[in-house]
Formats: sequence, structure tokens, C-alpha cells
Amino acid sequence: METSPHHHDQNNAQDDYIVFGAPQIEDDEVAEVVDSLRSGWLGTGPKVAAFEEQFRRYIGCDHAVALNSCTAGLHLSMLAAGLKPGDEVITTPMTFCATVNTILHVGATPVLVDCDRATCLIDPQRIEDAISPRTRAIVPVHLCGRPCNMDAMMDIARRHDLIVIEDAAHAIEAAYNGRKVGNISHFTCFSFYVTKNVITGEGGMVTTNNPDFAARIKMYGLHGMSHDAWARYSDNGYKHYAVLFPGFKYNMMDIQAAIGIHQLKRVEPNWQRRQQIWALYNEAFADLPVGLPAPVEPNTRHAHHLYTLFIDEERCGLARDQFIHELHKRGIGAGVHYVSVHLHPYYQQTFGYQPSDFPNARWISERTVSIPLSPRLTDEEVARVIEGVRGLAR
Repeated sequence: METSPHHHDQNNAQDDYIVFGAPQIEDDEVAEVVDSLRSGWLGTGPKVAAFEEQFRRYIGCDHAVALNSCTAGLHLSMLAAGLKPGDEVITTPMTFCATVNTILHVGATPVLVDCDRATCLIDPQRIEDAISPRTRAIVPVHLCGRPCNMDAMMDIARRHDLIVIEDAAHAIEAAYNGRKVGNISHFTCFSFYVTKNVITGEGGMVTTNNPDFAARIKMYGLHGMSHDAWARYSDNGYKHYAVLFPGFKYNMMDIQAAIGIHQLKRVEPNWQRRQQIWALYNEAFADLPVGLPAPVEPNTRHAHHLYTLFIDEERCGLARDQFIHELHKRGIGAGVHYVSVHLHPYYQQTFGYQPSDFPNARWISERTVSIPLSPRLTDEEVARVIEGVRGLAR
């Protein structure tokens, strides 16, 4: 969710509005983009290749393929895995709509199972209970940067011969039991959208340790043209291409990769800054009548992408939407991550979902609010966010 700093009440028209999810862009990114513009190489080229290699090394996986969104990554992972009409894919309702939409794009059927109320993550036992003869894949979502129980996911997948496609849009820095998210399952899809931990404006990456999967994603992402087509973006002379599949236009541009290359260099210090802010929030809100994020599980690394409060009207006297509006009046932006999939009209009409179907996801949907956690926040801005929350939730 992008929020304009100018979209707030006229009686609060200060220039120091704390934008939710404000990107941190520094001079290195600006210079690299200008270099791309001056070189004339704007589309997929050497900077995309460099970004892919740097990202692959950061994750520690065998292959990383850059695309124009995480949504494209999910879509192509499902195609590369061979998902087709009639297949069922188990995922969580507590996610952005893209997770479910991409299942629909390949003609498969989403099967939602409820999440854990404390962690907001998909419940492995409910996955086990939902498996049918038509189940082909699981899509766990590392919501807010908290890694799912990947040992359980991979155990279920092995026993039932399922593909695991991780939605890691929030989880670039996350790890589970000593393994980086992106180096555990069959496919992992990352986002570089403007509010994420590493940004390219729009953009995504799929990591995999399967060379065949990587080659398919690369081909499907550029019109389904043969691998030689990617080599046309070099100075080695003209090459003919052959269309092997009716693919898509999902490739990343060098202009985007130019930003990502420098964003990735700062991924660890930025994570440390968000960890600092997270600790300040935990301490400042401990005595308030609001729900806080669950503690980080042992042997995991939380990516600290979103800091969420749970605003229960009975406990703190304010409904969640009222709380967001009051923060906004104080010059503080906020977000909702997310309204559960089963509460949106399209999925209700298409699949017959009732609001009561997934009680934990509904409970979270009605109470969750994400407050600013960008590494560009100053100490003074963090203090203002704390003051704003404390002033409302007493």
C-alpha cells in the first residue's frame, strides 16, 4: 500500500507526515539508474544478471531468476511445477490476494486452511487435514517476515509428494533452523515492491535449487522463447529465437535492477535498524491493552518486515479503523495486512466462503494494523509513532 504524504487532513497539513512503508533511496541507487539511462541499456541486461547473481549468493541457493513482480514469480513457479486445472493448492487466507489469484491463473483450485491466531501463519496440522487426492502443492506465506514452520511443510510435502512454493514477499532476511528462506523448498518467491525490505519499485525474484525449474521460469517469463533469446540482450551479434511455450512478459528491466543492486548491499544494516525499532516498540507498548507480535520463535530469523498491533475495541475502546484514522490525524501512516481472502466479495461469490469459515483469519482481519517500520525512520519519528500509539491505546 503506497500512501501519499499529502493525503491527510488539511488541519494537519504538516510536511513531516510519517508515511507508512516509505522507501529508503540513497545516492548510489540514483547514480546507478542514471548510468543505465546514459548507457541506453534500459531493458533486461547486465544489471539484471548482476542482481540475480548477488541475490543468489545472499540466499545461498543454486538459481535466482529476476521478474517484474513477486506475483509473476508465484504464477511461473506454479506453471513450472506443472500445476493445471483440477489440481488443488493449499494456502492461507491471511495473505494478499495475489497468492490466491496466481493459483486461479493456472486453473488450479485454492484450498484455504485457517492460520494460527498468535503467529498469523498457516497451521501445518490444518494443511495435513485438508490434503485430498487432488492436492498438488502447498503455498506457505511468511507473513510480516515471520518464517513458517518449514520443517513441517517439507515433511508433509515429502510424505504426500507435494510441491512447496513459498510466498516470501515479506521475508528476504528470514531463516528457519539455520537455513535461509529461499534455500529450503522447491520454489521461493520474493518481492521488491516499493514498501518491501529490498526495493526496485516493482519487481520480484524466484529462487530454486532445481536447474530445470529455473530454466522454465526464465523461458516462461520472456514470451516462452528459447534460452538463446536471453542472449540476444548481449553484444555477441544477432541470434534467432524459437517460441517453445505461450509465455508471458514478466522480465525485469536493468533500470529496476540498478536500484536493487544497491538496496541488497544494505539489506543487513537495514534489517538491524528495523530490529532496533521493533525492540523499542515492544518495550513501549508492553503495558498497553493491545495485542503485540508474537515473540520470535527459537532457531528462526524474523525479517521484521511489518510490526503489527491487534486493536480490540473491547480492550482499548477504539475499533481498528478508528485507531488508524486517529493515527492519520496525528500525522502517522498505517496499513492493514491483511483483510482475509475469504472476506473479499469475489472469493465469497466464487467459492461460497462464509465470514465464519476461518475464524482466526477473520479475528486477525478485524484487528490488525501495521505501523511504520522503515529503516529510514529517525529516532524522533519512532518516538512520535510511540507517542501516537500510547496516546490512543490507553
